[in-house]
Amino acid sequence: MPVKIRLARRGRKKRPYYNIVIADSRAPRDGRNIERIGFYDPNTNPATIKLDFDRALDWLLKGAQPTDTCRAILSYKGVLMKKHLLTGVKKGALTEEEAEARFNEWLKEKEAKIEAKRKSVLSKKDEEAAKRHEAESKVRETREKEIAKKQADQAAEESAEEPSGGKDSAGKAEEGKKETEPSSQEASAEEKKDASKEKKEEADESKETAKEEKKAAEPSAEASGEEGKEDEKKKSSAKDEEKSGEDSGNNEQEKE
Repeated sequence: MPVKIRLARRGRKKRPYYNIVIADSRAPRDGRNIERIGFYDPNTNPATIKLDFDRALDWLLKGAQPTDTCRAILSYKGVLMKKHLLTGVKKGALTEEEAEARFNEWLKEKEAKIEAKRKSVLSKKDEEAAKRHEAESKVRETREKEIAKKQADQAAEESAEEPSGGKDSAGKAEEGKKETEPSSQEASAEEKKDASKEKKEEADESKETAKEEKKAAEPSAEASGEEGKEDEKKKSSAKDEEKSGEDSGNNEQEKE
């Protein structure tokens, strides 16, 4: 069965990362695999690579064929270098100690290169950030200067306009006073008119109430007058009856 060391895609759209797997060459790219031996993320700078060194070397020695990208990754991590030294040991060109020493030297050089690259990347980022900061500071300074100039020009214009402006302001104040005085007089006259109207209305209301009271009192007086007249009539009728009685008594006496 042909076995390949290849990448299986993972991640989301436009942000992929890959698993380094041992899989059958006839299987689909993201399908079933035999073993996962590492991880590769190309989105960082430098790229992030995690690899099981011993398992990758073992599969290489067994005859697994890496793809081009996986070959570059294995070379970057030193797996191919280790395989090359081990084949030399098998052929008798090197001893195991010499092969190990050479591999350690190669690892040191590789780590130094990787560290130098990281530092260069970081220094570039720092330089770009410093440049952006300088550009922003320059823009801010120019804006501050423009604002200061505008403020100075406005102050100069205001100071030049102060004498005429003072007169104009005084004239405007006087005009305002003149305008406000008639309005105040008109307001006071209107207030007086309103007060006089209120007084007249109050007097009219008092007169009307007095008239109503008088009208209410008149029927009672008339009623009392009528009652007095009736009493007088009763009294007069009683007197007449007494007189008639007396006259009738006198007549009877005379007849006797």
